[in-house]
Amino acid sequence: MSSTELPGRLAANVLHFGRVLRAAGLPVGSDRIVLALQALQVAGLESRRDFHDVLAACLVDRVEHRELFDQAFALFWRDPDLAGRMLAMLLPQVQAPRRPQDRPRENRRLGDALFPSRPPPPAEPPEAVEVDARLAWSEQELLRKADFETMSADEWRRALALVHRLALASEPLATRRWRPAARPGRPDPRATLSALARHGGELWQVRWRRVREQPAPLVVLADISGSMSRYSRMLLHFVHALGHAEARVESFVFGTRLTRTTRALRQRDPDLAIARVVHEVDDWSGGTRIRDCLHEFNRRWARRVLSSRTTVLLITDGLEHGDGGALAFEMDRLHKSCRKLVWLNPLLRYAGFEPRAAGIRAMLPAVDAFLPAHDLASLEDLGRVLAGAPRR
Repeated sequence: MSSTELPGRLAANVLHFGRVLRAAGLPVGSDRIVLALQALQVAGLESRRDFHDVLAACLVDRVEHRELFDQAFALFWRDPDLAGRMLAMLLPQVQAPRRPQDRPRENRRLGDALFPSRPPPPAEPPEAVEVDARLAWSEQELLRKADFETMSADEWRRALALVHRLALASEPLATRRWRPAARPGRPDPRATLSALARHGGELWQVRWRRVREQPAPLVVLADISGSMSRYSRMLLHFVHALGHAEARVESFVFGTRLTRTTRALRQRDPDLAIARVVHEVDDWSGGTRIRDCLHEFNRRWARRVLSSRTTVLLITDGLEHGDGGALAFEMDRLHKSCRKLVWLNPLLRYAGFEPRAAGIRAMLPAVDAFLPAHDLASLEDLGRVLAGAPRR
C-alpha cells in the first residue's frame, strides 16, 4: 500500500512535519519521511502516544535530537481534537497562523521553522545611477563589527549562526606518546624490525614516527552578572562550538555564586544547551562577586580540572568592589595553576579604555593575554589565540 492511500491529509501533514524538522536542523531525508508513512500504515493510530512513537522511531536516529523532536511534535500536532481526528485520519493541514506567544522560546531555530516570517513586499526599483562613490560594505562585514549589546533580534540570530560556523581549533600540545609518520624524521626501530621480520629479514623500508599531539584542554569562567549577561550568552555559544569541535572544555559561570555548566553545554543543540544553562543558574543577570567565586573555584575545582597544560578563559568586566589585595591573590593562584590565563573584557571595545577600576588593576598582572570580547571580529581573534596562531 502506498503512502497516497492514507485517507485525509495525514500524508501531507507528515511531509510538512518532516520539512519543519529539517528546517530546525534535524537530518530528516525523504527516505525517512517515506518510512514514517509506511510505518503509520502498519502500526495504526490507536493513540497520540503511538503516533508520537512511530514518528520518533522513523525520523530520529540520535538521542540528542529527541528533545527537539518532542518540542516540535507538541507544537505541530496539538489540535484539541487530535485523537478523534487521527482515528478518522482527517487531520487538516497545519497552516493556521499562530499567536506570538505560541512561538517556542527555548529554541529559536524551531520557532523560525514552525513560524517562518513572510518576506517583505518587493520594493520599487531604485533609479539607475551612473557612478556611485559610496563604500559598499557587505552585510556580513558590518555584522562582524557590530557590538553584541546593540544588536537587534535578527542580527543576534545571524551572529549566532556565524559563531557556530567559525573554524575553531585548539592549540596542539606534544605528548609523551608517539604515532607513525609517513615522512622521514625520527626512525621507529620497533616498527622497522617488525617489517623486517615480515619480509624474511630483508630491509624494504624504514619506518618513521613522530610525537603524538592533542588539543590543549580549556576551562571557561564566564561572568553572568547584569552588565555581562548579553556578552556571556554569546560567548557561551562560542564555548559550545569549541566543546563540540575537538577540545576538552570545562565551563563555569559566576555571578554571586559559582556554577558548573559543563554537563549542560554537552547538549548538541546550541539553543537547548544555553537555555538549560540559564534554567540551572539562579543568579543570571544579578550581582557579581568575582573574588568569592574565584576563591571557590581555586579551593574546590582547581585540582580537578586544571593542569599545567590547561588554558583558562576568564570572561568578565572586572568591576569588583572590595579588597583588591584578596582579588589579586586569587588571580595569582589561578594563574599559577594553569598554563595560560586569557582575560576577555568587553570594556576594551572603547578606544579610550584605561584600567582605572581597582578590580581591573588587581587582576591585570596575573593574565597572559587581555583581549576584547564584544563582536564577532574579536571572537575570530580569540579563536586564533586559542589555536596558538599570532594575534592580529
